[in-house]
Amino acid sequence: MTAASAPPTNPERFRVVGATREELRAFLAELGQPEYRGDQVLRWVYKAGVGDFEGMTNLTRPLRSALAERALLLTTSVAKVLESKDGTRKLLVQLSDGAAVETVLIPEGRRHTACVSTQVGCAVGCAFCASGLGGLERNLTAGEIVEQALHARRHLPPGATLTHVVVMGIGEPLTNYEALVRALRVLAAPWGLALSARRITVSTVGLPAQIERLAAEGLGVNLAVSLHAADDLTRARLVPHARPLREVVAAARAYRRATGRDVTFEYVLIRGANDSLVDAAGLSELVGGERALVNLLPVNPVEGLGWEAPPGARVERFAAELARRGVRVQVRRRRGEDIAGACGQLRHLSSRAPESQPP
Repeated sequence: MTAASAPPTNPERFRVVGATREELRAFLAELGQPEYRGDQVLRWVYKAGVGDFEGMTNLTRPLRSALAERALLLTTSVAKVLESKDGTRKLLVQLSDGAAVETVLIPEGRRHTACVSTQVGCAVGCAFCASGLGGLERNLTAGEIVEQALHARRHLPPGATLTHVVVMGIGEPLTNYEALVRALRVLAAPWGLALSARRITVSTVGLPAQIERLAAEGLGVNLAVSLHAADDLTRARLVPHARPLREVVAAARAYRRATGRDVTFEYVLIRGANDSLVDAAGLSELVGGERALVNLLPVNPVEGLGWEAPPGARVERFAAELARRGVRVQVRRRRGEDIAGACGQLRHLSSRAPESQPP
């Protein structure tokens, strides 16, 4: 399979998750069904969380049989769930072609955030990240992206609701642009998961042309831009093939002005690489002057890569220097460190598991 290709599909079977309301209605019309049947199916999928057509009890039995024969509901499944002592849950989601991605469910009080992936692997190749260790295998479909949110919802504690979605898992979302935008529309649609656009965030390493294009979509989602460096030389070391920082920051600011939505700059702190006071001063020059938040994230170490998080005092010193220079900043605590919490770790470890077993 070539990089960024789509998964093999059966063109005779309609994929419900990821389809628009109009597409589902058109498909059901081919089966001789009225429009309201489409709305019934959507309510079962996105409101009730039913995972098969047989459970859609207000559909006629012949229609349920026809749907089972002619359509696909869920094309993915949860192969493994790990739960951290901090409440974070990491789901290994198995795709129909045998590939796997990760979905993370993060609880913070009454807020429950699903972090979803957009690609199998990643071509960006951030030096500290496990997601790109095997390169990019393929893009996910819109349905495969949305299904991760559905799986996450099923693993919520009793009585909890899914409140936020962050597109910040495996892959660079803006290089799978069409599927991303379609998935975002389903997540926000009243007939879909009905999430407020203000509760959806797209995280990107910073692709200016695609950021501009996303601003013009009218989606109104938040944007998080990963910088990880205060100068282009350091950024090139940590984020290969990255665009110049000033171009990236300018695109992010233009997105905020065009959409009115929040923009966050993400900065993974790595001991001895980007955590000095000089780095803090350079970062403040880049992002200061306009309303924006800098999230500092001490790196979640990945076995074999050799990067370490700075000591806590050094993290606080970095944050204090940004604040002293007028930058809004917060330090995010690492989540799920005891369950391979960093992006791509569980998938990477799972793919290595057979090799580590004794003969």
